[in-house]
Amino acid sequence: MGKLYWTLRGLIRRVSPPMTTEWTVPFDGEPAVFCPNHAGAFGPIDMCSFFPVSEICHPWLNADVMVKEKVPAYVRQDYWWKPGCFFEPLLNMTLPYLAAAVLPPILRSVPGVPVYHDLQVIKTFRKSIEYLKKREHLIIFAQQPSGFQSHEMELNRGFLQICPMVYKMLGIALTFYPVHIDYKKRLFVVGMPIKYNPDLPLNEQEDTILDAIQAGL
Repeated sequence: MGKLYWTLRGLIRRVSPPMTTEWTVPFDGEPAVFCPNHAGAFGPIDMCSFFPVSEICHPWLNADVMVKEKVPAYVRQDYWWKPGCFFEPLLNMTLPYLAAAVLPPILRSVPGVPVYHDLQVIKTFRKSIEYLKKREHLIIFAQQPSGFQSHEMELNRGFLQICPMVYKMLGIALTFYPVHIDYKKRLFVVGMPIKYNPDLPLNEQEDTILDAIQAGL
């Protein structure tokens, strides 16, 4: 596990222009969650290849895209082509199955966190805590896909459930860093961080945390 990922990552770093990073405040190195804008397919690729601490960052990955049989349905619902375009019938018959052949082996080699949307979600949190315990970091794309090459302005909030778990098990009050990815300028802008407050119920601070992340995207 991992050899394919590191090989592809090395190849991307060789053939793609480097990226620069602007930190709003200096990074203290403590276990953190980086929340970037999606920037299409470029966001995840750039974060895993060029982000300054990417070697000890672990992205959350849609578990369905790691299973060959589930990929075609995911591709069709995630708008990988413009609805109604001239080539839609051809793309519908080919692209989902090409993706099913290519994506699962790549994603299974990534040192990431499979994200489940059912009772298995506890596996997502456990794996995340394993990495944070090693004083490493998570990458979570919180934007919700809304159509061809677009995402909802409102962020998913389920990932925040990890905050009280991490504090209870590790004594770490998680810090979240919004990251704006400008893949055309080859630039990461890391915004003002916001920290989970263990003295307050999560539901009383969810909106504050999400608003701070959104402001930096």
